[in-house]
Amino acid sequence: MVLPDLPVKLQTAALPGATDEVVQTRLLGEVRRPFDLQRGPLLRAMLLQLAADDAVLLISMHHIISDGWSMGVLCEELTELYHAADAAVLPPLPVQYVDYALWQRDWLSGAELQKQIRYWREQLHEVPPVLELPYDRPRPVVPSYRGAWEQRRLPVELTEQLQTLARSTNSTLYMVLLTAFNVVLARYSGREDIVVGSPVAGRQRSELESLIGFFLNTLVMRNDLSGNPDLRSLLLRARETALGAYQHQDVPFEKLLEELQPARSLSTAPLVQVMFNLHNEFDRPLALTDESYGFHLDRGTAKFDLNLAVAEGSRGLLLALEYSTDLFAAETVSNMLTMLAQVLQQLARDSSVRLSDLPFATTAAPVRIPAPPALLAAPT
Repeated sequence: MVLPDLPVKLQTAALPGATDEVVQTRLLGEVRRPFDLQRGPLLRAMLLQLAADDAVLLISMHHIISDGWSMGVLCEELTELYHAADAAVLPPLPVQYVDYALWQRDWLSGAELQKQIRYWREQLHEVPPVLELPYDRPRPVVPSYRGAWEQRRLPVELTEQLQTLARSTNSTLYMVLLTAFNVVLARYSGREDIVVGSPVAGRQRSELESLIGFFLNTLVMRNDLSGNPDLRSLLLRARETALGAYQHQDVPFEKLLEELQPARSLSTAPLVQVMFNLHNEFDRPLALTDESYGFHLDRGTAKFDLNLAVAEGSRGLLLALEYSTDLFAAETVSNMLTMLAQVLQQLARDSSVRLSDLPFATTAAPVRIPAPPALLAAPT
């Protein structure tokens, strides 16, 4: 059902003199409160008043109605409305999300849909059902989705060198980072067929850039590391894989699962268990005052075995590796980040080095513990 309008009440709470720990606890409790998808609303707003001139604003949205790009749009519009007060008038939107949904349904059908599905069938033929890594703990039958994260910052100089490498190979920084991540995953798994999921913004037309909605899609990047290639060759392989995925990005991941019918298991996500995301979406912080700043909320969750998020900033690249605490210890993930930094340094220094000649200071010490075969189920 599409309603003509949906008023959202701003919940308020007074917490005079509350410490950061108290505020964080209150915010996490609100963020973890489930939404009712049948009744809505799927957007909530809360204002915690800490003092006469100090408050915390929390806006919670279900992922089904928004994505990372949408947060930038929301913050930009809220900032504009706040500073303009009663005189604020936002420009009319050229299209609405419902227009996009109707267009996608009409366009992605028939011959066009079959063409894109055919590409993915060929790309993912006999794809490994699970990317097994050296887990520190046995995979549980039903995951708890508890998670944590480790992070590492790369210096500005190295970031600039990686960007130079990307330009010299007609690639992008995303492709360079994906190449390095593939090498780390191959080293830890002992495999040459590496499958990584990667989100894509899905806003291929300028009319969609100012909309709040869920346009995000997950692309499956299947990477071939066979033949002991050099790093530059791997980068060119990653480039071709990414370009092919971009050209066939319109098939929703859920539709892909429906068509491919991979083996299902309660213990693992289908097709991809490892994600990689370079955060370069439209971003605008909520700047209501000159002293506004954001809270970082660690929700303590992980939807995938591993999820590498890379953010580019004025101080260099920030690598954040979220992991399932059901499977990995913090030390193992820290070693992965160390190895990733080493591969990136080698790429920047000399990309002609072959995989077998890479000098790693850390190795995959834990023994791989595969999931019991009985957990794998036939497609449903």
